[in-house]
Amino acid sequence: MLIILDRDGVINEYDGNYICSADEWHPIPGSIDAVARLCSAGHRVAIATNQSGIARGYYDTDELDAMHEKLERMVEAAGGCIDFIAYCPHHPDDHCDCRKPLTGLLEQIRSHFHLTSLQGAIMVGDSRKDLEAGFAGGCQPVLVRSGNGKETERHLDARPIPGARVTIYDNLSAFTDALLSAEGW
Repeated sequence: MLIILDRDGVINEYDGNYICSADEWHPIPGSIDAVARLCSAGHRVAIATNQSGIARGYYDTDELDAMHEKLERMVEAAGGCIDFIAYCPHHPDDHCDCRKPLTGLLEQIRSHFHLTSLQGAIMVGDSRKDLEAGFAGGCQPVLVRSGNGKETERHLDARPIPGARVTIYDNLSAFTDALLSAEGW
C-alpha cells in the first residue's frame, strides 16, 4: 500500500513557525520508527509537503534538500526508506496547482509510481489542507493530532469534508500501530 505523509507536524515537530534549516528540523518522537515499520511491512512511503518558506525567502532549495537528507538518513538508519518526496515551493498567492489542498503534489507522486490512480492509498496529515488534498486525490484521509492536528480535529465536526470518512490517531506512531495490526483497515 502507498502511504503519503505530510511532513511538518506529522513527521517532524511543528509549532506553526517555519522550519528553515536542518538544525531546526526535529522528528516527533516515534515518527522515524513509524516510517521504518511501515516500510518493513512492505508499504511504500511518499511525502507531500507545502514549503512556501522558499517563495517567502526564509530558506532555499539547498536548505530544504538538507532537511530532507537528514530525514532520509534517519529513516534509513532505522531500517526504512522514503520512496519519494514531492514539495510545493510556491507562495499561496502564486495560484499553482501543487499547493495543498490542490492535488498537484499527489499527481506527482502518482506519476512517480506509475499508478493510474491513488485509489487505496492513504494520506496522513495534520491539517485540513492535507485531508482535502488526499480525499480529492482518491486517498483515504487520516488525521493525526500532532502538529496542527488537534486544532484541525476541533473544526472537523463543525465543518466536515463532504463525502470523506476521516480516521483520527494521536500521531504517526499510533496510526502505524493501527494499520499494521489491521485494526479498522
